[in-house]
Amino acid sequence: MAKNCKLHCFVVIAVAAVTTPVVFGQTKFEPAKALNMLNTQEQQFDKGVIKVADNVFTAVGFHGANTSMIVGDDGVIIIDTLFGPSSASEANKAFRKFSDKPVKAIIYTHSHGDHTGGASAFTGMERPDVYATEDFGSAEGASAAVAPVKAKRNVRQFGRTLSPTESTNRGVAPSNTNDSDRGEGFIPPNISIPNSGLKTTIAGVDIEFYIGPGETDDAMFIWLPKEKVLFSGDNFYRSFPNLYAIRGTVYRDVLKWSESVAKMAEFKPHVLVPGHTKPIQGEEATSALSDYSEAIRSVYDQTVDGINAGKSPDQLAHEVQLPEHLKNKPYLIEFYGSVPHAVRAIYSGLLGWYDGNPTTLSPLEPRTKAKKIAELAGGTQQLVEQMNSALANEYYQWALELSDHVKWLEGADREHARKVKISALRGLAAQEYNAPNRNYYLSYANELESGQLSEVWF
Repeated sequence: MAKNCKLHCFVVIAVAAVTTPVVFGQTKFEPAKALNMLNTQEQQFDKGVIKVADNVFTAVGFHGANTSMIVGDDGVIIIDTLFGPSSASEANKAFRKFSDKPVKAIIYTHSHGDHTGGASAFTGMERPDVYATEDFGSAEGASAAVAPVKAKRNVRQFGRTLSPTESTNRGVAPSNTNDSDRGEGFIPPNISIPNSGLKTTIAGVDIEFYIGPGETDDAMFIWLPKEKVLFSGDNFYRSFPNLYAIRGTVYRDVLKWSESVAKMAEFKPHVLVPGHTKPIQGEEATSALSDYSEAIRSVYDQTVDGINAGKSPDQLAHEVQLPEHLKNKPYLIEFYGSVPHAVRAIYSGLLGWYDGNPTTLSPLEPRTKAKKIAELAGGTQQLVEQMNSALANEYYQWALELSDHVKWLEGADREHARKVKISALRGLAAQEYNAPNRNYYLSYANELESGQLSEVWF
């Protein structure tokens, strides 16, 4: 950080008076406020077991996701099993303070690894029935051909390599999860839930399974009719939903997601157990689901209306907003997903990459465009001065964009442009309360500073 400060001080001296105000907006605030918001969200991951009904217990904070235990007549049912045996063993030990009955069934709400990797820790040598959807395993959908770059982006999104002083959290999960044994406790499902759903009794507990695509195509939600408890999986958590993950995903069907959550609201649960973050109890459980569904649908509808009006994804990403009556709902703050990312994903998912503007049909190659931008600025040095000014005035996004032009110019000080980009990334990170954005900015800055990235990426 010392290098950063020295660079920033140099730039301040080298440029003229402030010409551009500090820019906030979208998921950015003044740094102290942004950090306070993220620190407050940490309360959602306080480690412990929460009793949500007489026979239902949810373990929060033992890993990124939640795991739940339902106590029946002659055994227990486990819903989701965390990422690996070590975290799952700790949660299971906490559960066993409430019941020592054997595990009669395991249920996977969907196939993301943080919900499936620790099953063996709950079962020991026994092999109970394991329930999942017929489409189980289709959670990611991304081609294996891009697995190498997706792995790098995953590390950045979750801030896996950030130092303790840089880390806050992952929006809907703590930052310090133990992932060393990921997936080692996975037990394959042996009972498939049909698309029509299933109503059955396990260990004397009446339980209902409903297909509910959303964050994944293989998702379902679980309803306990007697206890009035609903397990949403990752279709609900206390944050605006991650309708697109910046690590890279195929299109998540936003409309189906909204419909699945609306279907959950029809049950009017007394308790809502999310895939991440703490359960919601009382009347708020139903209103939260209704609001969540409405928020997703509103972003979808506004985006579609804008598309049909001929607007570009860049324009729409800055225009679409949550309805006023939903903006301040605590479970819709953009800690994990964000409205701008959702808008871009919806646009691409419905129409592909092309925005319909012939100007963008065959844009200039980056080096050529950089030269043209420099010419407009009056030359390379003038463009560099504009970049320096943007950084000094804390107009970090503009500094980033200009640094990406400067890097292509012959005769430009590429090392200086790299340092400006690093400082701008850290400046943006300080303003972010969206955890994936913040983590990505900081991780990328660290990779640039350490020389891990090739000339292509910088």
